[in-house]
Amino acid sequence: MRILLSNDDGYFAPGLAALAAALSTLGEIVVVAPEQNRSGASNSLTLDRPLFLKQAANGFHFVNGTPTDCVHLAITGMLDGLPDIIVSGINLGANMGDDTIYSGTVAAATEGFLLGIPSIAISLTSFEGNHFETAGKIAHDLVTRFIQDPIKQPVLLNVNVPDIPHAEIKGTEVTRLGRRHKAEPVVKMISPRNDTVYWVGAAGAAADAGPGTDFSAVERGYVSITPLQVDLTHVAQLPAIRHWMQ
Repeated sequence: MRILLSNDDGYFAPGLAALAAALSTLGEIVVVAPEQNRSGASNSLTLDRPLFLKQAANGFHFVNGTPTDCVHLAITGMLDGLPDIIVSGINLGANMGDDTIYSGTVAAATEGFLLGIPSIAISLTSFEGNHFETAGKIAHDLVTRFIQDPIKQPVLLNVNVPDIPHAEIKGTEVTRLGRRHKAEPVVKMISPRNDTVYWVGAAGAAADAGPGTDFSAVERGYVSITPLQVDLTHVAQLPAIRHWMQ
């Protein structure tokens, strides 16, 4: 069993180290992660410059690119054979609802999925990072389940784990994505050099957090597991747009 790990917080992130440790007994662990924090990089590829691949003292490989670059490079240029599964994380902070569009953590898993490999993105739902071991145990359980009972179709799972001790986790729920309110406005500031600069505002609060959503599961102490797809077609609007175009 070859397990490829990546993330968007960078190869030095404690969540990645916790993930590698948690899965180390399940097979060969290969880590290819960004050189620096690339949170919010989404599915971007680096096309304006070459990429380099280096290895850190702990054995992790790192790339001067995005999470998508890392997985793409690993699968198409580095490894001599395909990994059996890809796990991206453990992200510091939730990736629920609209977050999945922007998330580099989800993007790394998505790239694996697009290349035909079962992929999981896993996130700890706070920025404190008090219980990476909880998310590590959840990742271990999911990969063990995959080894024992492989899913017979391409799969991309988005997993969000409450930042609480593992003993306090109430269970798992298979969920749909919720939805956030629109993000806060950018924050305008003046730099020490008297330049006007802008910081991207915080993500919006949950707008759709009802029963069955990822927000609801996490709020109640459950691990949320959401199967994702890449087809963005708004199927319900097809008749209306066809009529509009007549």
